[in-house]
Amino acid sequence: MTVGVQSNDSHLLLEGSDITYMDMIDETTSCGESQIQKFYSGSTILVTGGTGFLGKLLVEKLLRSCPDIKKLFLLARPKKNKDISKRLQEQFEDVLYDKLRKERPGFLKKITIVEGDVGQIGLGMNEEDRMKVINEVEVIFHGAATVRFDEALKTAVEINVRGTREMLHLARSCSKLRALVHVSTAYSNCLHNEIDEKFYERSLPGEKLIDLVETMDEKIINNITPGLLGDFPNTYAYTKAAAEDIVLKLSKGLPVALFRPAIVIGTAKEPFPGWIDNVYGPTGAVVGAAVGLLHVLNCNPKAIADLVPGDMVVNSCIVTAWKTAKEYPGNHEDAPPPDLPPPVYNYVSSEQNPLTWEKFMKYNEIHGFEVPPFAAVYFYLFHLTPSRFVYTLYCIFLHWIPAYIVDAIAVLIGKKPMLRKAYTKIAKFSDVLSYFALRQWKFSNANIQSLYSDLCEADKQMFGFDMSSISWNEYFYNYVRGVRIFLLKDPMDTVPASVKKHYRLKILHYTFCTILGLGLLRFSWSILSFFYALGYRCF
Repeated sequence: MTVGVQSNDSHLLLEGSDITYMDMIDETTSCGESQIQKFYSGSTILVTGGTGFLGKLLVEKLLRSCPDIKKLFLLARPKKNKDISKRLQEQFEDVLYDKLRKERPGFLKKITIVEGDVGQIGLGMNEEDRMKVINEVEVIFHGAATVRFDEALKTAVEINVRGTREMLHLARSCSKLRALVHVSTAYSNCLHNEIDEKFYERSLPGEKLIDLVETMDEKIINNITPGLLGDFPNTYAYTKAAAEDIVLKLSKGLPVALFRPAIVIGTAKEPFPGWIDNVYGPTGAVVGAAVGLLHVLNCNPKAIADLVPGDMVVNSCIVTAWKTAKEYPGNHEDAPPPDLPPPVYNYVSSEQNPLTWEKFMKYNEIHGFEVPPFAAVYFYLFHLTPSRFVYTLYCIFLHWIPAYIVDAIAVLIGKKPMLRKAYTKIAKFSDVLSYFALRQWKFSNANIQSLYSDLCEADKQMFGFDMSSISWNEYFYNYVRGVRIFLLKDPMDTVPASVKKHYRLKILHYTFCTILGLGLLRFSWSILSFFYALGYRCF
């Protein structure tokens, strides 16, 4: 079933202080003709994962910066008590689309929502919609995936691996296909210390993994999951690696590219700086520390944090599709032979603009203290340590003991205990993040660098993704404000009250530390006095 989305004029507006120089630049002027805009002009595009963080940014950028797109199919599945049209209508009311609404007020007419489910055979599409896609689609961005690191293996395989297989089957049927970009992750091959822009062999091919989860009882699958994963840290990385094997095996003769972004965080510039809508990865640590709940992370402070802004990831993904179509053998005589594997693009920051975890947290602290969240429950106190022993000690004294004390008080006064449950989730989150925060990888990204150098000046301005151009200090100034506004729902006009609250929490913290320190000294003195008196009597 194909559903139309209705426009809604009521939306949030950016405050004047949030407007940057990018909002005053006319993208169509000064640098000549855009080859990217020309490529997408009159084209029909299919996007999966369009309701996720990157998917939202991709759809916004395509519709705003490539205004002559003919149609954009969004594959989406309805959620409980909310049909597709309602779900997508709510999505396009987000502040993220304010600039798009202003510049391209008729953009909703170009969107066609297709009901489907990447986790189902045939992508869950009905025959009518499937034929529309087959006959019309020219460019596919396949970004749909389950990003839960602790997802059950069966579900992760059905969505991430089998879904990729089903998408490639659909792509092979598309009569007008010019490019398909499969969005993977830079950590799909995290078992290797050095990760090149190439495909890696797998001990268990993707097709055999699909057969296994389709024919085996789920309880048995859950029991053997640790053995299947081996040294992989979670089912997400494991299934994304298997999906890459599917891409390699089933893409022959198709214009396909494999795109691997590193850890994706908030936007750098577009459609405005600092937009983010999830607490995945390091952003979760920033939020937890900012509100005074997370106080320690098992992390190597000197290791490189491979972070990439969401808008620059989307720009490079859009350009990847253009490059793929440009070099596809069916389009010109000088193209590479069709039996070569698809090109791979590692989009990382570590090669051109490295940032350590230590500096990551330092930037967040510097700019975070300027705009502390009003939602904070305790003073900011955060440590990075590579030692598991030290990390455990910190957790005991800064997380678990306070949690049990506060929950006991809550029970005594007739309220629901919540802190112990919260720290159970925080511990699970920290363990997931620690795998990546304790290690460091060497990525090659020559293909990405070549991709950027192929752009004309107009496209470098409109679809820029050069990581060396990022000023991390400027970026995190906007990032912490974005976290405050979009994740903590804490508007900037509460900053004065938040600063006062932060000061009171600081006084409370140091008062508590002083009382605790005096108590420990008193206890130590009592112990020493006891043993001194005992020794004196014995003498």
